[in-house]
Amino acid sequence: MPLLDHLQELRKRLLISFLSVCLGGIACWFFYDRILELLLEPYCQIRDNSDPERIFGSGCELLVTDPLEPFSVRLTVAGYGGVILSIPMLLWQAWRFIAPGLLSKEKKWALPFLLSGLLLFVMGSLLAYWSIPRALDFLVEIGGPDLVSVFSPAKYIGFVIKMIVAFGIGFEFPLFLIFLQLLGVLTPTALRKSRRYAIVGVVALVAVL
Repeated sequence: MPLLDHLQELRKRLLISFLSVCLGGIACWFFYDRILELLLEPYCQIRDNSDPERIFGSGCELLVTDPLEPFSVRLTVAGYGGVILSIPMLLWQAWRFIAPGLLSKEKKWALPFLLSGLLLFVMGSLLAYWSIPRALDFLVEIGGPDLVSVFSPAKYIGFVIKMIVAFGIGFEFPLFLIFLQLLGVLTPTALRKSRRYAIVGVVALVAVL
């Protein structure tokens, strides 16, 4: 296929992907209240189980400190929600773009890798959501009895999104190792020899995230 045809095909796939993200974002904008309730559920759990004096405020509300913060939070939820909802379409468009250039053997591996990557990311995201109340409870308690936590919507939503993305990407690591082995870049022997360095690297990455 000529270069110009490749560019036109890429433009088409990018346009469809962009439109799918926009449609997903619009849907999340209108269902914002329900999504926010879902995101606030971990926070509500620690409010019910923790010492009331450790967290500022009452009930399950977050403290808004900026007049523009409610709008920015809604925009953030809609944006990330649009990307998450459109992931199947994004993967499908990526597949439609790269499939014509793959050999039969490569096609045999490509689709299982895409589906496995999607499944692993979902599993990591679910584990992150389950872990958020425990992480929040630990972070609230570790500061000592003299510190009172104040949660703003932007900070809290950002924390939740970072947790979900970090866990989702972390669950992709085994698939990445399999991919390197298929390419011949990584061998089981080399993997065994470097496992101590890998453990240190994973711990450092988790600390950064």
